[in-house]
Amino acid sequence: MKPSKWLFLFLIPGLILYVTFFIFPTLSAIFYSVTDWDGLTPDFNFVGIDNFVNIFTNDFIFQKALGNNMKFMFFVVIFQTLFSLIFALFLVKNTRSNVLLRAIYFFPTILSSVSVAFIWSYMYDPSLGLINTLLTRFNIDFLSQNWLGDADIAIYSIAIVQVWFHTGQMLIIFVAGLQGIPRELYEAAEVEGANRWQTFRKITWPLVAPAATIVVAYTTIQSFKAFDLIFAMTRGGPNYSTEILATLIYSTAFRNFEFGYASAQSVVFMIIIAIITTLQFKMLNSNRVKY
Repeated sequence: MKPSKWLFLFLIPGLILYVTFFIFPTLSAIFYSVTDWDGLTPDFNFVGIDNFVNIFTNDFIFQKALGNNMKFMFFVVIFQTLFSLIFALFLVKNTRSNVLLRAIYFFPTILSSVSVAFIWSYMYDPSLGLINTLLTRFNIDFLSQNWLGDADIAIYSIAIVQVWFHTGQMLIIFVAGLQGIPRELYEAAEVEGANRWQTFRKITWPLVAPAATIVVAYTTIQSFKAFDLIFAMTRGGPNYSTEILATLIYSTAFRNFEFGYASAQSVVFMIIIAIITTLQFKMLNSNRVKY
């Protein structure tokens, strides 16, 4: 039976949304990236590639934000992937207690980023916060810090929040991957006398690698989009130590009213995300072939 020639009409609503909310804004950002538009007046001048040259040669804050983004990304990817995999290994069986624990670990994911930011800002408070209070209670107050006020550790303090926020979400992906591994492989390894580490290295990890790639890719993109969490906790401070590309673009556009320059920053941001996404998809396809 030949499909109806009118079926393509069902694509139109989705195509309209895609063009309106992705294609048009992307093209507008590219257009304004070569202008000095202030976002308020209809007049602007074309400046060519001057915005891009300035980003890579003179914009210390952009370079600082990119460095912060990379620190934040690596910390979150490493620890969020590690913790979610460890929890998944312990909670892979569908017992009542395991299902309950999965739900508990997943619960933070359903909270809003602003709510999480306010909760952890209170916990990080250097005077009344729960963390420093507990450290003092257990006589290890020498570990007390101004968690969000110290420029050396502020970005890592927020990264810890991001890991706590989304580990449960990645846990579910790993559980699904682990449950897809045939039980017969483990039984064969047990018969052959393989220990737990050998079983993990030779069976579990190779077969859960596609799920791990998805987790790493999603976590990477997530770490570049942590605008709401960082903005609500520190607004990029102190001294730009928690500024990331998303918060910097917002500040450039809506505080300094340099929409043309912010568009150029956005274009560079899109290119960085595209490169990372491409590499992640190549890894994903490679793992699928091996699988």
